[in-house]
Amino acid sequence: MNAFTSDLIDELEILALYNLSNHLEGLKVHNNASIKAQKAITRLHEKGLISEADGGYLTSLGIDAAEHTQGLLTILSPKAALLT
Repeated sequence: MNAFTSDLIDELEILALYNLSNHLEGLKVHNNASIKAQKAITRLHEKGLISEADGGYLTSLGIDAAEHTQGLLTILSPKAALLT
């Protein structure tokens, strides 16, 4: 994989929404959510990262992916650059 596709970015945006401090807190994507969010959550479920096709909880693999996603966002944020 050489590039961040729009589908991948949509999935990363969903993973960034999860609260990693509380694994019992899930997400629910309702039918009035954007089509891109609905499709992203379905793809994450198909990949085994979340428990339900409309959201739910992170699986153990999903926790790893969300931790990496949120860590990368922290590293690349303008605030992090100022700290070094």
